[in-house]
Amino acid sequence: MKKDIRSFGYNELKKEMEAIGEKSFRAGQIYDWLHVKLADHFDEMTNLSLKLREKLSEEYEIFPVELVERQISKIDGTNKFLFRLYDGNMVESVLMRYRHGNSVCISSQAGCRMGCAFCASTIGGLKRNLTPSEMLGQIYHIQKITQERVANVVIMGTGEPLDNYENFVKFIHILTDEHGLNISQRNVTVSTCGIVPRIRDLAEEKFQITLALSLHGSTQEKRRQLMPVANKYDLTEVLSACDYYFEKTGRRVTFEYSLVHGVNDTDEDIRELTAILKPRNCHLNLIPVNPVKERDFVRPSRKNALNFKNKLEKSGINVTIRREMGSDIDGACGQLRRRYAEEEITTDET
Repeated sequence: MKKDIRSFGYNELKKEMEAIGEKSFRAGQIYDWLHVKLADHFDEMTNLSLKLREKLSEEYEIFPVELVERQISKIDGTNKFLFRLYDGNMVESVLMRYRHGNSVCISSQAGCRMGCAFCASTIGGLKRNLTPSEMLGQIYHIQKITQERVANVVIMGTGEPLDNYENFVKFIHILTDEHGLNISQRNVTVSTCGIVPRIRDLAEEKFQITLALSLHGSTQEKRRQLMPVANKYDLTEVLSACDYYFEKTGRRVTFEYSLVHGVNDTDEDIRELTAILKPRNCHLNLIPVNPVKERDFVRPSRKNALNFKNKLEKSGINVTIRREMGSDIDGACGQLRRRYAEEEITTDET
């Protein structure tokens, strides 16, 4: 297979060009085409000689991220995209428009092996990791489709980013590089189900990105019911790793909490959440669960969710209910990808 040129960092690309006998300044031109002008083909790079473009085509590839389906919410304009990768694997991305700018949620893996009980992304298991190029490609493609700049990036789509650690870290470097899109690290959020060693590794990177931990249970026992990763890492270990991240980066951790009616939305949960979160400089984000037909979880009523939030606030917890976006399209992570896969199976069988 040819080399994935869009996955090279700026300095790596300089060395690569020198290695093939080109002047290092060519790297700057190519990098600009890839990460600013968002070129998908070498023949678009018109300030390079035809000979160099042919040379690049022989040795390198700009791996495609092709649009398969786009859904647009009639309620709030949220866009959901289904992209096909070079090998036929599918990933989802979401564009949400806010007053403070456009936010894109991307996938980091095709499928997921974490097995969280309420998530559609994990039902088919993990197919493979995404390269930095494929993570970037989702953002670049959305910018090209909409002709609008992306201001905020959330790695919270299909997959567990810290299970694809090396590629994820490289993606952050390229995404926030001053020679590329130059998105501020403070405008990047990564969501993890709690892979403790990798949270600690990420703290050492000294990024200024926001860490969002999928908490979902107020005790170790409740987390284990919903999240298989809790069988490996105790809640006390996870919270200690989050404290370490805050200590090293100064970035307040966000705790994500999917509210499931009758499972983790009781007064007992409020008491337990208060006990673990009150001593910490953190934010709690409540997410009324999206029903997935393969699961029997029920989302709480709006009234009950507000009641849960209000009681936490009275206990001194910094808490919000996540604003629901795109509720009239395949909203939950993995739903569009899963529906497409099921339709393909049905078509093959008929």
